[in-house]
Amino acid sequence: QVQLVESGGGLVQAGGSLRLSCAASGRTSSAYAMGWFRQAPGKERQFVTAISWSGGSTYYADSVKGRFTISRNNGKNTVYLQMNSLKPEDTAVYYCAASRADCSGYGCYRGPYDYWGQGTQVTVSS
Repeated sequence: QVQLVESGGGLVQAGGSLRLSCAASGRTSSAYAMGWFRQAPGKERQFVTAISWSGGSTYYADSVKGRFTISRNNGKNTVYLQMNSLKPEDTAVYYCAASRADCSGYGCYRGPYDYWGQGTQVTVSS
């Protein structure tokens, strides 16, 4: 099993920035592609971004492209989400996810994702 713990959420004004972290523990050798998803109140969970094991391939939802950046440090078993130019519509619970398979391009969106964190709240005020 792989355990994922997100941190870094909080309250920020529109136009501000936050950096989320996701620390993996347990059988981290089973975690290859990593992704971030989010769920706003009353809405379905949606894909935000994902990254391959090497970090050489990433994929972003159109809504965050150019504002969010995903990265990872395999030595620390941690994946990051740098969020800039935040908008009120970015308000959601952000979840980290890990896949037992690696990915490339669109495959990073499709997953599947096998392990999930508990989520961290991001609130953007207008």
